[in-house]
Amino acid sequence: MSWLVLVASGCMESVWAIALGKSEGFTHLGPTIVFVVALVLSMLGLSFAVKTLPTGTAYAVWVGIGAALTVIYGMVTGSEPANLARILLIAGLVGCVIGLKLVDGTTD
Repeated sequence: MSWLVLVASGCMESVWAIALGKSEGFTHLGPTIVFVVALVLSMLGLSFAVKTLPTGTAYAVWVGIGAALTVIYGMVTGSEPANLARILLIAGLVGCVIGLKLVDGTTD
């Protein structure tokens, strides 16, 4: 259950990061509200996950998921360049996140 919550909170990290950019310094109400809600959900999920998962592993997975999804969103929307090198680096990041889960050693 902790891993599922951690993945969901990593996704919420991406949501709040994207919303932060769209809020333009908290001057747009809609993205600002999305930012706050996603930030709270993301932090609650991370805090739940670290009750049973090693903090370093949970944090690395959380950040990795959020970073990968945020960059993928940027490439899909055209706000960031998409090229083979970037795609391979994101794939490597995702592979490392999966690797951390595989070598974690917890049964949760």
